[in-house]
Amino acid sequence: MASQHSEPTDPWAGLAGEPLADALAVAAHLPSQGRVGIAFSGGVDSAVLLAVAVRARGRADAVGLLAVSDSLARAELAGARATAAEIGADLIEFATREGELPAYRANGVDRCFHCKDEMFTVIDTDLVERHGLAAVAYGENADDAARIDRPGAGAATAHAVLRPLATAGLSKPRVRNLARALGLSVADKPAAPCLASRIPHGQEVTPAKLKQVEAGEEALREAGFTDARVRHHGDIARIEVPADEIALFADPDRRTGVLARLREAGFGHVTVDLAGLQSGAFTLQVLRRG
Repeated sequence: MASQHSEPTDPWAGLAGEPLADALAVAAHLPSQGRVGIAFSGGVDSAVLLAVAVRARGRADAVGLLAVSDSLARAELAGARATAAEIGADLIEFATREGELPAYRANGVDRCFHCKDEMFTVIDTDLVERHGLAAVAYGENADDAARIDRPGAGAATAHAVLRPLATAGLSKPRVRNLARALGLSVADKPAAPCLASRIPHGQEVTPAKLKQVEAGEEALREAGFTDARVRHHGDIARIEVPADEIALFADPDRRTGVLARLREAGFGHVTVDLAGLQSGAFTLQVLRRG
């Protein structure tokens, strides 16, 4: 009679070459015992980290931790939920209140530190014990670790949060390559920084401004742009889209439709930045001046 016991499933089935080596390297920097919580946004970095953790540790010992606040666009929240389900991971959603912190609202170049510090503080004080977490990790990659405009990394260090992608030496292209090998639908998803990053440093972050930015960027996505930022300059919305998509504004229907939606959001004037999409523009501008 054949044995009733099935052979163990290979957690790395379907991976080979560099993606397999990278997955194993990332897994080696996860704790070998206890449950690990992955700070999860639904972007490619945190999705790869969560997917590797689930494969390496099993669903019971790897869980996504999703911070929800005014600075998280509703579309990103829905996307994060869908991606966690695609991975087959449990997702713990929790509220953060960085908007109540004077230092966050003041919007200095260290704003991201206060946001991440709030998130990791809630995790440490509320989630770790309640959900039996032995460690917490987040999706910083090796390219992020080399950038000067990532003050949130300091909060991760202060809270002893692991960064397995960066520690394993995975650059952004390698993270995306691993995401494709894992079959993740977010493999080519553009970066989606929080809504507060659209407000110039030194200008207060408020829920009303965040809602204006969210409404404007939703209008641009619906108009067919693959990525967009609506920079908030008081009464003026400065639109950034990929440089090769600026020509799409030549279509009168698209242009007038976007204009109407941004005026509905509360902007009196709407401009298009001919430099195109610029990641981390406000923070890098201030840091380079210093």
